[in-house]
Amino acid sequence: MRIAVYIPLLLSLLAPLGARPLSERCEPRLATWLLTVSALVLGTATTISLGLLAATGLIRFPELATLGHWSAHDAQHDDPAELSVAMIAGLLLGAAVLMAARMLWRRARTLAAAVLEAECMPTEDGLVVVEDEAPDAFAIPGLPGRVVVSTGMLHTLDETERHILLAHERAHLSAHHYAFVALAQLGAAANPLLRPLATAVSYTIERWADENAATATGDRTQVAHTVAKAALAAHHTPARAAGVGLAIFGRRGPLSAAGPVPRRVAALLAPPFGRHPVLAAATVVVLAATALSTAEAAHDLHLLLEAVGA
Repeated sequence: MRIAVYIPLLLSLLAPLGARPLSERCEPRLATWLLTVSALVLGTATTISLGLLAATGLIRFPELATLGHWSAHDAQHDDPAELSVAMIAGLLLGAAVLMAARMLWRRARTLAAAVLEAECMPTEDGLVVVEDEAPDAFAIPGLPGRVVVSTGMLHTLDETERHILLAHERAHLSAHHYAFVALAQLGAAANPLLRPLATAVSYTIERWADENAATATGDRTQVAHTVAKAALAAHHTPARAAGVGLAIFGRRGPLSAAGPVPRRVAALLAPPFGRHPVLAAATVVVLAATALSTAEAAHDLHLLLEAVGA
């Protein structure tokens, strides 16, 4: 195998360096899309690269080579990759597939439970109020989804702040933020090097919902105040009922302590972020390079198999 097979692995080492700039300088919705697609594409590409490397090791064993009518002797001479590299790639591939499958299973179970729970909740306009002194609020996806708010949170906030809270949580449902989190976490499960991207997505969906609330109310300063107030209340009185919110969105509570609150407040007090075309273009270049190198590596393996055909 030539150098192309290693490029996705190299890019997965470099990609996390762009997670913070994207999440802090780019418009949240665009940042969420770029980070999620990057985690998914890089996670998929690195898994494919490991599979290609592992395949070059398998065809060197005569017992396996005969199954595909290949020459194990020729494979040992025509493939420049070391057998040890192929074997390590095989082990890493097994771990990546196992972790991704485990993550998908757990996510599917959690989402199914959330949808069932949402269907069973009595609601008025998608809002469920639960008797709990702990200030908390979270969104549960479903058909339709539900926004769950504790009485403790309602007592903490005034009428305007409640409107901001509901706008924030409903933004999570309308934009299907749980799907972005799930896909980013899937990429990170296949390649742990991409965990900073998944963490950044958990932050940018909060920023996305913050901006939606700011648009709905027309007052960014008031939204910033509400974010800080809800976070402070949740910090002093730990929530007890947000297990679903944690599992679905990777966060504990409402506007609360999901993501670094000071960064979110500072972003709301500053002018809205632009699309930052340089960062967006750089991300697209990385993804294009990843896709092209993966395709080239697959072509290399195809040529190798043709060359060693018995």
